[in-house]
Amino acid sequence: MTITPTAGEKGAHRLGDLLVDAGKITAEQLQMALEAQREEGGRLGTHLVRIDYMSDPELVEFLADRYGVPAVDLTDLEIDEAVIQLVPADVARKYTVLPVAKTGAKLTIAMADPTNVFAMDDIKFMTGYTVEPVVASDTALREAIDDYHGSTHAIELRKVMEDIAEADEADLEVLDEEEDINLQELEQQSEEAPVVRLVNIILTDAIKRNASDIHIETYERQYRVRYRIDGVLYEMMRPPMKLKEAIASRLKIMAKLDIAEKRLPQDGRIKIKTRGAGKVRDLDFRVSSLPTIFGEKIVMRLLDKEKLMLDMTKLGFEADPLRRFEQAIFRPYGMVLVTGPTGSGKTNTLYSALSRINSPETNIMTAEDPVEFNLEGINQVQIKEQIGLNFAAAMRSFLRQDPNIILVGEIRDFETAEVAIKAAMTGHLVLSTLHTNDAPSSVNRLMNMGVEPFLVASSVHLVVAQRLVRMICSSCKEAVKVPPQSLVNLGFSTEESHTLQLFKGRGCERCSGTGYKGRLGLFEVMEVDDEIRDMVLSGASAYELREKALVNEMISLRQSGLQKIRDGVTTIEEVVRETVTDVAI
Repeated sequence: MTITPTAGEKGAHRLGDLLVDAGKITAEQLQMALEAQREEGGRLGTHLVRIDYMSDPELVEFLADRYGVPAVDLTDLEIDEAVIQLVPADVARKYTVLPVAKTGAKLTIAMADPTNVFAMDDIKFMTGYTVEPVVASDTALREAIDDYHGSTHAIELRKVMEDIAEADEADLEVLDEEEDINLQELEQQSEEAPVVRLVNIILTDAIKRNASDIHIETYERQYRVRYRIDGVLYEMMRPPMKLKEAIASRLKIMAKLDIAEKRLPQDGRIKIKTRGAGKVRDLDFRVSSLPTIFGEKIVMRLLDKEKLMLDMTKLGFEADPLRRFEQAIFRPYGMVLVTGPTGSGKTNTLYSALSRINSPETNIMTAEDPVEFNLEGINQVQIKEQIGLNFAAAMRSFLRQDPNIILVGEIRDFETAEVAIKAAMTGHLVLSTLHTNDAPSSVNRLMNMGVEPFLVASSVHLVVAQRLVRMICSSCKEAVKVPPQSLVNLGFSTEESHTLQLFKGRGCERCSGTGYKGRLGLFEVMEVDDEIRDMVLSGASAYELREKALVNEMISLRQSGLQKIRDGVTTIEEVVRETVTDVAI
């Protein structure tokens, strides 16, 4: 069977062959980019830039030289609104073009592909002007089109808001707190077409933006939606106040919660399927509703198994701390603790450890609240405090289930700590988490719960403290200069401060203008060796334990952050935000 390539594929091959002939990319890189184009669509150049085979400026310069047309930087241009309106938004998006200037009967069009004669003919026929092309990057064009015409998300949201404004006010009447709750009316409100569409937009847009959480909040005079993206909250929209009951009811119905119960917190899950890039993904939203003085606040945690990083080498560990961590989790018994605040990636680290040591020969049991991801070959138990199934009760049952490895979601109290330590001392490997600021503090935290020092010293083998920092966006990464004294204050040596090259993200479409894309861990790994064990038995403070661990070449959170800056993957601001200066060097 003969497959005839489309015009777009022919154009892609032509551009790709030219880039290979010019030595800009290799034949293997071209094949990788072409495969990505077939799966996801779009332009070949866009995929070459996204996979980091070329930068936007390199591609634009090549096209300009090859086809003899000028290149333009759209960020430096102020385009007259009358010129923008000459080419409608749908045409601009269809061809990824933007009119930038008009001189007499000549219209200058910025294009990602200056060989697209179909686009030039259509615009010439539509406007009546002679078209003169100039080259701009695909990313810059899309950003400029969104700036001048509004993003596709904003357009869709505006249509929904218009529908809501046209809806009958009586259909969206908000119930007064003193009135009886009419379940039928609440259900009817939640099924109104504009409300359903708005909730769908909120969920799908969060997925597209790689948000980890959605916050839907009601205040006295405003109602807002915020997304947490790479650890930072951004306000995305402000729906009308009159919709707060309808939106809350819609989400609670989707999460199988009681829509009539507005006085108590509730927890549930929404399971959805989404199609994108030619494949179907199953996603979970963990839903939490909380009564506030002005209405219910709803927070949804997006659980996407595809985003779960189970490769320990890619979490952010430096080589020596990773070696120590792997040695600890391959021991047949003892306790390994992972500490840090909420949202610091502890669960991901523990899941990565379980994935690393999971085999048909081991029986792994976990007690979690909640179970965030289902792991093949691992027995996972959901904690249910309301029926007496807490961490301690689950662990006591585990010990009768012939386990090799036990994961306790969190050690919160003396009872759980006691059972965990007993398990660690009777031939089981126990993994768990604590909420402490650094690794040495975990030892004192256990003793503060009431655990005897000799039990802590003999059971705990390794403690990992971690934080998450945002990574610089690879699509808009650029070098920056920082005064050497600022680097010295941060922790770099005087010599290194004069030679170190630092980077930041300029902000682009891929990173939504933030300059950051994705997150990486900072890790502080304290091995409990004989010296530290003796110090624990003698009642040493967390400060003294930290000093000794640093002398024993423990890499602190700050030092881990400095290494990420050296590697050019994060910024000074991120490291300063998540770490403190070492108390001992």
